[in-house]
Amino acid sequence: MEIRKCRQSDCKAITELFYNTVHTVNAKDYTKEQLDVWATGRFDLEEWNRSFTEHYGIVAVENEIIVGFGDIEKNGYLNRLYVHKDFQGKGIATAICNDLEQAVTGTITVHASITAKPFFEKRGYGVIKEQKVERGGIFLTNYIMKKERND
Repeated sequence: MEIRKCRQSDCKAITELFYNTVHTVNAKDYTKEQLDVWATGRFDLEEWNRSFTEHYGIVAVENEIIVGFGDIEKNGYLNRLYVHKDFQGKGIATAICNDLEQAVTGTITVHASITAKPFFEKRGYGVIKEQKVERGGIFLTNYIMKKERND
């Protein structure tokens, strides 16, 4: 597996991975209605590319297939971390997160889904608070989590 910086040409594959992962992996913790407002299937590829360019954005590639991606802002906000539905449990999220965490100094914050919360807890993140996020009139539960780094 190779981890590399995100390229503009990756955006279509990344958005498809995001949609498919949310609608399969997260389906055990969220209703179909919640999944549909979280990942609508409609993407502004220019906006996604811009956010990956402005943040530190990376992809994990195996046999020329993007199997995961993530990005973190300079202020330590871990914005996205997703692994392809067919590549779960293979250490990809760990490898991506290791890279993202090394890209910044100080405290790292993430808004973790119910599904992702145990992953971040194992990495030493603590729950600051549970919150309900509204999207299109539908509420989704997630957790503001933080990890203090001693750099």
